[in-house]
Amino acid sequence: MMMRMASRGPCPPIPSINMVSKCSAFSTSSSPSSKSVGIIRRELMLNGVGALLPALVIQPTHLHSAAAKEVEVGSYLPPSPSDPSFVLFKATPTDTPALRAGNVQPYQFILPPTWKQTRVANILSGNYCQPKCAEPWVEVKFEDDKQGKVQVVASPLIRLTNKPNATIEDIGTPEKLIASLGPFVTGNTYDPDELLDTSIEKLGDQTYYKYVLETPLALTGSHNLAKATAKGNTVVLFVASANDKQWPTSQKILKAMLDSFQKQETPRQFNLSVKTKKFTQKNENTCLHAYPP
Repeated sequence: MMMRMASRGPCPPIPSINMVSKCSAFSTSSSPSSKSVGIIRRELMLNGVGALLPALVIQPTHLHSAAAKEVEVGSYLPPSPSDPSFVLFKATPTDTPALRAGNVQPYQFILPPTWKQTRVANILSGNYCQPKCAEPWVEVKFEDDKQGKVQVVASPLIRLTNKPNATIEDIGTPEKLIASLGPFVTGNTYDPDELLDTSIEKLGDQTYYKYVLETPLALTGSHNLAKATAKGNTVVLFVASANDKQWPTSQKILKAMLDSFQKQETPRQFNLSVKTKKFTQKNENTCLHAYPP
């Protein structure tokens, strides 16, 4: 009888030797005292719960964009070989859902070491629709309160052209492309009058369209720089933004970041079997000449 009454107490059973003392600690007040909390915490730690806590802490390693950490990128990214005053960000499959799905090819750019990576909401990251997203998504975002922010936006190629594996030239002129992707630069709407300048850049066999925009009503900022290219089945757009207060002192930095944006080069593969065959045939001919029958 006594055991039944104890089991009907106001607190759930907790697997511990001192069950009664725990129940009394919970039932004495609706808000446990600091002493009670301390007892419970110590007992939980002794029971091994504390061993799980380190797994919940985000360690300062290369991170997924949807779980960005509030630390300066200079603490974990390497210096840029071209300019040590910047650090180099190279996107890998561990960074975004689209890279893991193979829907976007790796890209890279430089940024100041004091900038921080910011969280990309799951609904904006394309995580729910990879590898067949119908609308553009945000890859990564970085920002600095005093200098501005940058983001990489990816758009399905089929949204812009029906030609598979089209180049950016196949899609159309720089003006035609920005007319489709402009709202993803500004965060709301795009007016052709906001476009101040366009240019075309060639890096190896890759073509990039570059833009300078003045967007007083944009959510991203009143000053925007953009750079786009097409590769595979996506168009990737790099956007650097600043407000009127940030722009005078940060425009050179943002332009340097924009210029550095590019697709990572894919290592060339050689057909070693063909070369070996030719080399062997040559050796055989040499042997025949050296030792005639």
